[in-house]
Amino acid sequence: MTGSRTCRTPRLEPVAAAMVACVFLLSAAGLAVAQSRGLDALGAGRGALAEAGTPVDVELVLAVDISWSMSDAEQIIQREGYAAAFRSREVQDAIFDGVNGAIAVTYVEWAGQATQATVIPWTLIDSKESADGFAYRLAAGPPTRARRTSISGGIAYSAGLFDANGYDGLKRVIDISGDGPNNQGQTVDEARDAAVARGITINGLPLMTGDDGASWAAIDDLDRYYEACVIGGPGAFVVPVHDWPQFPAAVRRKLVLELALDWPIDTQDPRARSNAAPIVATKASGSVDCRIGETLWQQRQRFWMDEDVR
Repeated sequence: MTGSRTCRTPRLEPVAAAMVACVFLLSAAGLAVAQSRGLDALGAGRGALAEAGTPVDVELVLAVDISWSMSDAEQIIQREGYAAAFRSREVQDAIFDGVNGAIAVTYVEWAGQATQATVIPWTLIDSKESADGFAYRLAAGPPTRARRTSISGGIAYSAGLFDANGYDGLKRVIDISGDGPNNQGQTVDEARDAAVARGITINGLPLMTGDDGASWAAIDDLDRYYEACVIGGPGAFVVPVHDWPQFPAAVRRKLVLELALDWPIDTQDPRARSNAAPIVATKASGSVDCRIGETLWQQRQRFWMDEDVR
């Protein structure tokens, strides 16, 4: 018929048709494999992002001594001091001015070798609301008290909290406070060295607020003990507290130094200068006995045994 055209597919011989079908099946299979590999790669990428965790400037463990050597009132001062610090503009500015503008923090209480507890689990602080909320949770519950002093146990417990915590910090820091030397568990310098080997920095807040050696566990120059035996890692430092009214300001100053300054500490930065300037870690002096707490405990035990014999 004139004026019309019909498109016809040429008829293939049986062998040629079979070859075309084979090529089609192979192409389809290849496409399916490629799609599968693409999905696998996408899944692997998502998994890698999940493993990396949320980026923060600092992963911070606040490890606080709750041993019987401190009264209930002093325990409350500690809690309220940390709560006030996180409400303060200085600390909040230090957090938000960082590379990521966020930190991850957890609050731990410790005493003897087997006495550690996470009071507040890992919390992201990336806004005024989240900082105020963390402070509120700190002030909401009463602290507890327990026997003995195992700084080493507190360090080991705190170091384990960084594992798979969901955050990826530029720094990992343990803040540890206490009013006496280690007297139970692993020796403190060994625990310190194990944590530092994992890339963790330990800073100290020695509480030199005792009643002039009335406690059997009291030692002179607790700040030097912390400097030589407790703190460690890049730019680690000690902020001594000599009187309880100083505690809130000391906590605030320590947090600002950790969060706002590059380490080691720039002593020319006005934020690092104060009447109670931090002590930057140096090599341990041979005059500092890192086993003094254990020795005092043994002497106390011998005293009570002698008293029983009499």
